[in-house]
Amino acid sequence: MEKIKPRTLSGFMELLPEKQAKMERIMETLRRTYSLYGFTALDTPIIEASEVLLAKGGGETEKQIYRFSKGDGDLSLRFDLTVPLAKYVALNYGQLTFPFKRYQIGKVFRGERAQRGRFREFYQADIDVIGDGELSIMNEAEIPAIIYHTFAALGLTEFKIRVNNRKVLNGFFAILGLSDRAADIMHTIDRLDKIGMEKCHRLLVEDGMSEAAAAEIMAFVTTSGTSGEKLEKLGQYGGRNESFDMGLSELATVARCLPEFGVPEKNFEIDLTIARGLDYYTGTVYETTLTEHPEIGSICSGGRYDNLAEYYTDKRLPGVGISIGLTRLFYVLEEQSMLSDEIITAPADVLIIPMTDDLSTAISAATLLRESGIRTQLYTENKKFKAKIAYADRLGVPFAVFIGDDEIKEGVIKVKDMRSGEQFAAAAAGAAVRIKAELVRRGTARVIKG
Repeated sequence: MEKIKPRTLSGFMELLPEKQAKMERIMETLRRTYSLYGFTALDTPIIEASEVLLAKGGGETEKQIYRFSKGDGDLSLRFDLTVPLAKYVALNYGQLTFPFKRYQIGKVFRGERAQRGRFREFYQADIDVIGDGELSIMNEAEIPAIIYHTFAALGLTEFKIRVNNRKVLNGFFAILGLSDRAADIMHTIDRLDKIGMEKCHRLLVEDGMSEAAAAEIMAFVTTSGTSGEKLEKLGQYGGRNESFDMGLSELATVARCLPEFGVPEKNFEIDLTIARGLDYYTGTVYETTLTEHPEIGSICSGGRYDNLAEYYTDKRLPGVGISIGLTRLFYVLEEQSMLSDEIITAPADVLIIPMTDDLSTAISAATLLRESGIRTQLYTENKKFKAKIAYADRLGVPFAVFIGDDEIKEGVIKVKDMRSGEQFAAAAAGAAVRIKAELVRRGTARVIKG
């Protein structure tokens, strides 16, 4: 029979066990941090009816979506976690308690051209707070704190949470008499980091804007200084547009509350170039970048929106949320050699290697260690001792336990620290206490290098 060559489709990530363990550790950290802020876990189907996923219709979404038929069903793979959330909230409105706070970590699918750092199947990690009719600005103020504590828990220190407010942008364009061109202007401004100020200014003029208007826009979005200084400079436009005034008040509230939420000043800045999709977001918007690796781009983004489920219900459901492209983040962290080698990635904490044909003591020891919460693997293959040790080395287990005739006679097990090479003998219960204490100490290592 002819063998089929095994292969993984382009744009789909498969990880070897050690790297998968690091990915799982990142997801575990995210779940733990999100839970600290009162978010509940949610899972939605990967496959939905196409009419549900494409309620918004057309554009790039429809071009990229994986769509297929099964029987009479017109089905699609979800392309993000936000549209399924909208459907979920509209469908279960009567059973949910608002504000509804959920987190979700799941795979999404986009049929775009696979390239470096961009995938067709990838994990997103989202959080959203959904209100019933209205939603307090304090939710928008707390989101940067969640971003900060999430990345700090992973081990990142050099990152910047960039915050803006769409009402400020819309109000400013209205003051200049350019409301009808706001989307086009922001499409250009959004590229400022990539194309630079000079080209950005030239594109605005080439699109029919006067030199004076283009210069004022560039001066506005590149306002410099601390958060307090930027807010003070923005104040000169106050009283001229209601939307601007409201946005400035919201931006000031977010900036004022961040220190109280525990966000250091070095990890936060007001950045008026942040737009985050003018057709979707309506208030505060966020982007997070690694300050030492700006070429990576945003690693976490999101913002405030007025009506999550407008395509499914007449109820007004405002919300605020963020999304981390987890697969892409993992890819760039690995590419930049930022993933730590200190964390335990082995599938077990202990490998028990029996040295006799009688396995009773080894089985009892394995049971005791597992009951103590220690991940334990029992090696029973008929191999030479050298091969057994090599297996332990390849797995990367922190500890190997040897049980031979002498250990059985003395009522102890012999434990070897595979990192230091040190050994000790103790009763199984005592050994479990010592092993667990060392595992707890090693478990404090962060998944990302400082």
